[in-house]
Amino acid sequence: MTGLLYGTTLATVLACGLSAGVFFAFSAFVMPALDRLDSGASIAAMQAINVKAVTPAFMVVLMGGGLLCVVLLVVALRSWGDASSPWLAAGAGVFLVGVLGLTIGRHVPLNDALATVDAQASGAATRWHDYTGSWTPLNHVRAAAGAVATGLLVVGMTVA
Repeated sequence: MTGLLYGTTLATVLACGLSAGVFFAFSAFVMPALDRLDSGASIAAMQAINVKAVTPAFMVVLMGGGLLCVVLLVVALRSWGDASSPWLAAGAGVFLVGVLGLTIGRHVPLNDALATVDAQASGAATRWHDYTGSWTPLNHVRAAAGAVATGLLVVGMTVA
């Protein structure tokens, strides 16, 4: 693996790992903690989190990681005979589908729908239950996909 490819892969590993860690934290303790609150407080808290999550730092990690995965996928497909190529392609693909795909395709629409909910409305408890019933299991998948992608990319860095 060349110095440039190694550096690109390392940066991708870091971005994938950081993303996985964020999503793991939500699955492990953020969502369970929010579920312990009354639904109005849970909705208000998640609405605030969703607004603050769209920061340059997190977007660089998540979307930059996705961009780096596209680069690695192209490199891997162009040099398929290299021992690292299947690992890099698999890691990049898992991140693109399991993390970015779920984020854009499912989590963002769920978050956008939650943003319109009045946290104090009479149906807030049902809306929160419906939201977490979809959001949280899919987030478990996102966290796992980020971790798997990270592991696959690390293997890709280490094979000769």
